[in-house]
Amino acid sequence: MKKIRLLLIEDNRFVREGFMAMMKKQRDITIVAVSGKRENTVLKIRQFKPNVILLDLGLRNLNSLHVVEIVKKESREAKVIVMDLAPVHGDIIQFVKAGASGFILKDATLDECLSTIRGVANGDQVLPPLLADSLFTQIVEHALKGEKTKLKEALRMTIREREVVGLIGQGLSDSEIGKKLHISTNSIRSHIHNILEKLALHTRLEVAGYAHAGGSLRLVSRSNSQLNR
Repeated sequence: MKKIRLLLIEDNRFVREGFMAMMKKQRDITIVAVSGKRENTVLKIRQFKPNVILLDLGLRNLNSLHVVEIVKKESREAKVIVMDLAPVHGDIIQFVKAGASGFILKDATLDECLSTIRGVANGDQVLPPLLADSLFTQIVEHALKGEKTKLKEALRMTIREREVVGLIGQGLSDSEIGKKLHISTNSIRSHIHNILEKLALHTRLEVAGYAHAGGSLRLVSRSNSQLNR
């Protein structure tokens, strides 16, 4: 049985030690090294050649997204799993695009954690359980394939829904959109509800960010952050 060579990147000593203690009981997983600094990470990848890297999304002294990019440049073989309490959709898209193969919620059970590590080591792409079977999965699948297809095409929004998205992007209210499209305010709210569901977003502001990003997977999160400034 080929062992999984695991590198843990976590700057919290308590979490590191607890995780290492749990992994010692697994016959098929060996923690080859731990790291909390970017420089150490590169050196340890070169020295220990891990095939799975477990990365804390919330590192205090590092840009975790940049760490994923560094890892993928240093080793094509290493698969990255990101840990977080509750990653937002925009973060997941960015990490997938950077090369992450899986996600583990920090409140996951040991069995869920082990299943994700083993699945990623075998070449699977593993999303957090809460996102499984959701429409958001379609977004990540397109990101994984590196497709340039626009999000609105991937999720098959109706023509009316696309019109509503565009008008939200222009800053119009529900009543203003209704007047422009000659439909009731209640109908507009229904369309917005469907749009939020299809895009796995939560607010009008995020829909506006999507509109300003031109429906691009790569730019949705960036556009939202600009709108919030």
